[in-house]
Amino acid sequence: MGTPTYGVRRAAGLRREELAALAGVSVDYVVRLEQGRARTPSAQVVAALGRALQLDRHEQDHLYRLAGLQPPGEALVGTHIPPGVQRLVSRMGDNPIAVFTAAWDLLTWSPTWAALFGEPAGRTAWQRNLVAQAFLADAAVGQVGRARYPDGGAGFRASLVADLRRTQGRHPHDPSLRALIERLQSGSPEFAQLWRSGAVGEHLSEQKTIDHPVVGAVEVDCDVFTVSGSELRIVTMTAATGTPAAEKLDFLRVSGVNSVA
Repeated sequence: MGTPTYGVRRAAGLRREELAALAGVSVDYVVRLEQGRARTPSAQVVAALGRALQLDRHEQDHLYRLAGLQPPGEALVGTHIPPGVQRLVSRMGDNPIAVFTAAWDLLTWSPTWAALFGEPAGRTAWQRNLVAQAFLADAAVGQVGRARYPDGGAGFRASLVADLRRTQGRHPHDPSLRALIERLQSGSPEFAQLWRSGAVGEHLSEQKTIDHPVVGAVEVDCDVFTVSGSELRIVTMTAATGTPAAEKLDFLRVSGVNSVA
């Protein structure tokens, strides 16, 4: 590596002196980092340490987060759908399944999802955002199936806001995300109040009832999965085989009744 060595090496890896030399910092600073006495390294120092340690992208991103910094390349909420996720949506298309960004923008969906909730293709990006649909009437225009909850949806909406705040913490400089939050705050007093609470969390799976104008009430298990290596959310809705709900989903899938949207 072109760096001086320091005495007999008893274990694999760089010594403090070697790491300091490669990163262009003092040995004392490396010691203070190890001991937690230096808690706010700059992005330049973190990048230099990552290069010296030959970290891969995921390891380097973790190092940035440990330092309280935003990893490079994470300024914007990701929208890329890996091929494996595309195949998954295609193969599970008999069920309502959709892929959302970490900001809950709808990216892709199965035909059965469209049959249950209405065809999203003709709607604006704003109207396809799940958080906007939950809080603002103008974003919910064109929806067919409507979710019904025992608590009126208060828990669902609070969970979405806490999840969105977590995303905002990871992508504080994303202009689209910032615009979404500002529009929700100005348009929904409930959202504004929940946002001010500062709650941070993860939107989880739950059971819900979807009221559909053609097949009536459909009780489903709604599961939310995060794609490994990204922040994409896969949302699936399923019903146990042989139940009335499963028969209703089969009818929607076969008949393609999203034309009622």
